[in-house]
Amino acid sequence: MAREPRRGNLRAKAPRPLANLGSRMSWQPSTMVTVGVLVLGVFLVGPKVGDYFAMQTQIAQLKSKLDDAKKHLVDLSSEKKRWDDPVYIRAQARNRLFYVVPGEVSYLVLDANGLNLSDTTGTVGAQIAAARNSGSFSQSIGTTKQDWAKGLLQSVIQAGLDQPVDANNKPSASGK
Repeated sequence: MAREPRRGNLRAKAPRPLANLGSRMSWQPSTMVTVGVLVLGVFLVGPKVGDYFAMQTQIAQLKSKLDDAKKHLVDLSSEKKRWDDPVYIRAQARNRLFYVVPGEVSYLVLDANGLNLSDTTGTVGAQIAAARNSGSFSQSIGTTKQDWAKGLLQSVIQAGLDQPVDANNKPSASGK
């Protein structure tokens, strides 16, 4: 024999509409106080939570700046160590200040085309710019006053034939 399914109360199992929700909840004074305390807590703690996140962002930015400053400090300390080396100091004096060792001759080549022609500071660049603005500058550089090859030959011959002289313009004893 086949069993028939049990028929129960179908209305009891049907979902209730939301309109009946208020009747199921009881609004007792303790419930109302709890909800009030929660709302008050949100209003009191909410801005503090926002401040907390703002402070955390600021702390992260400051830590980043501190890390950058530490890297810069390491670079500066290595630069300071370089200045303790006399060879480095000599190289910097040559490059930056154009110093030379006694006996050396330093030549400074200036690009007259790259000069600021309105420079009036009194520097060498200003003097060259002023000379360039005059018509005699290019002519004095372009024309030679004597034959350079002849001057070179005379210099070599004179260096080989001249005798050393003492302070009285007399030939020294070592040259006799």
